[in-house]
Amino acid sequence: MLLSLQSRGQPSRAMLWLSPLLAAALTLLSGSLLFLALGHAPLATLHTLLIAPVSDWYGISELLVKALPILLCALGLAVAYQARIWNIGAEGQLLIGALAGSAMALQLIDWESRWALVWVVLAGIAAGAAWAGITAWLRTRFNANEILTSIMLNYIALNLLLFFVHGPLKDPAGFNFPESAMFGDASRLPLVDEEGRLHAGLYLALLALVAVWVLLQRSFLGFQIKVLGLDRRAAGFVGFREKRLVWFALLLSGALAGLAGVGEVAGPIGQLVPQVSPGYGYAAITVAFLGRLNPLGILAASLLMALLYLGGENAQMNMNLPQAITQLFQGMMLFFLLACDVLILYRPRFARSLKLQATSRKQESAA
Repeated sequence: MLLSLQSRGQPSRAMLWLSPLLAAALTLLSGSLLFLALGHAPLATLHTLLIAPVSDWYGISELLVKALPILLCALGLAVAYQARIWNIGAEGQLLIGALAGSAMALQLIDWESRWALVWVVLAGIAAGAAWAGITAWLRTRFNANEILTSIMLNYIALNLLLFFVHGPLKDPAGFNFPESAMFGDASRLPLVDEEGRLHAGLYLALLALVAVWVLLQRSFLGFQIKVLGLDRRAAGFVGFREKRLVWFALLLSGALAGLAGVGEVAGPIGQLVPQVSPGYGYAAITVAFLGRLNPLGILAASLLMALLYLGGENAQMNMNLPQAITQLFQGMMLFFLLACDVLILYRPRFARSLKLQATSRKQESAA
């Protein structure tokens, strides 16, 4: 028996929005079966993974700290994906933003003015945008596939960060640990609450959320981006400049990822270290699709993804589960989301053979 997919025509909008909830439910069910196979009580493990990390205010503040870089990266990716520009390089853009912001902070380490923080943040944003600009230039100049170029640039960015943190930016008084000196107070993002690590990057992320929502929902530029994603030929016929839109989408995506990176080093970390990101840029890809490329949906999906990071750390410490449990849940959620979307958009059909299908088509044509 052969399986084929037949388009359902106009898909149900309600089902498209319920698909992420169904994917989340299937992920929880599969995770419960996995925990059972590993010899852990499913309900107790899920409580450790999803509820215990946010049972007090400190846990909620940590959830927001984890969610901020994911949210910023996913918002930028949503703009690019609306135009069907498949930027996979948010992780590299985040790392370059962190590297450039750290280099600026170390140059201004003796400053006491808050202008130091402004320069640090601007350096991170500019570096992330410039790193995405390489992908935009390769796409518009040589028609290079942005999926391949952006993902390869991730590894270049990681190795650049490792080179600088082990070399020119390493703290000479750091006992040979691969880390920079601590930033000056003027270069750090101030805390929102003294009882936790939540910092002023929260306000920048909320500002970015509103700006992206206005861009996509209320601006002519956002309309052009959506038209480009729906039909490139139609966008060209009505005079929308594809290359300019590609540059804009990728630069904005890189700038927000760079802001996420500099927010990490100037916020909770306070210095440049090799482990700036546990994979926030890659997680943001899942979050963007889980949130249906809608800023409000992305906000909810970012909180869920941040909860998986917190829960994975909690399960590792309290239940000796492997650290990869977070990546496993991310992968299952993306798999189930894509599977649900396929079944919403297409109807599976079975046929005995390709020859039988061809014969059936000929009979239909003759009729």
